[in-house]
Amino acid sequence: MTLLITGGAGFIGSAVVRLAVSRGLDVVNLDALTYAACLDNLAAVADAPNYSFVHADIRDADALRNIFARHAPHAVMHLAAESHVDRSIDGPGAFIDTNVTGTYHLLEAARAHWEGQGRPDGFRFHHISTDEVYGSLGATGQFTEDTPYAPNSPYSASKAASDHLVRAWGETYGLPYVITNCSNNYGPYHFPEKLIPVVILNALAGQPIPVYGKGENVRDWLYVEDHADALLTVLQNGRTGRSYNIGGENEARNIDLVRLICAILDRLRPRPTPYGDLIRFVTDRPGHDLRYAIDPTRIRTELGWRPSITLEEGLERTVRWYLDNEPWWRALQSRDGVGTRLGTA
Repeated sequence: MTLLITGGAGFIGSAVVRLAVSRGLDVVNLDALTYAACLDNLAAVADAPNYSFVHADIRDADALRNIFARHAPHAVMHLAAESHVDRSIDGPGAFIDTNVTGTYHLLEAARAHWEGQGRPDGFRFHHISTDEVYGSLGATGQFTEDTPYAPNSPYSASKAASDHLVRAWGETYGLPYVITNCSNNYGPYHFPEKLIPVVILNALAGQPIPVYGKGENVRDWLYVEDHADALLTVLQNGRTGRSYNIGGENEARNIDLVRLICAILDRLRPRPTPYGDLIRFVTDRPGHDLRYAIDPTRIRTELGWRPSITLEEGLERTVRWYLDNEPWWRALQSRDGVGTRLGTA
């Protein structure tokens, strides 16, 4: 199988690339190398004979046509996206441009390729999305695949729009597709603007650890390598035209998550005073969803998949990875917006 992965130099995308290459799939990684991409994420597979990289943008229709003609993929895994909610508040246009228009161009290129190949049954367009398209939960309940969409940020609205485009291309043109909506990812190679790496790196620098509002927002945390395994499971075994929610089965309040990271750092890299003393509550971001939680029944019962990493184990691995890979994150700290509070409009 030749697999075209978009956004394969990003956080989740690179985890998928590494796993797919290790399992012997022929992987073509298409990435525009925007601010959050890092080819160092792929050092472990860069010289593998079943891996190739193409520097291109999903908004470039001509480039996409050439890539499909040259590589003739049997499947597409679409992970390329603008993904940081705070950035979407400050600059929503980039999210519409990439997540909506870019997805449209990719769908059209995939459809032309699929039709040109005689509409093979084995072709698959796998669109990777987020649980944020469902909006916000109260203290109880979980998102299912039938939960109505109710996005509350420019980011989640752009992802909801891209989900709808994929479904429409399936219903209108017959393009074989699957969609997955995941909970919050974390783990190695996480770009240092998201909550968990911000906590780790601010703590190591002795800087205030910002927690939005009162830290009571709840997320379900999914270790990125578990997510990569789930995505390949859905790609290869999921039912065409089906959506699957992928959760970590690890709900936690933000403040509890931050305190757990601080406790791990207290043990692994002790300092004179506890890292928890650096926690500071800051003004919440606009439209901050209270709680996300995923009902994983469908993927568990239909495909036999469930996460293997607990939150405590995953955070321990993640903290150790950042402690052991300082050159990786040091090189990214000068990139646009890193270390700056965004999304306060």
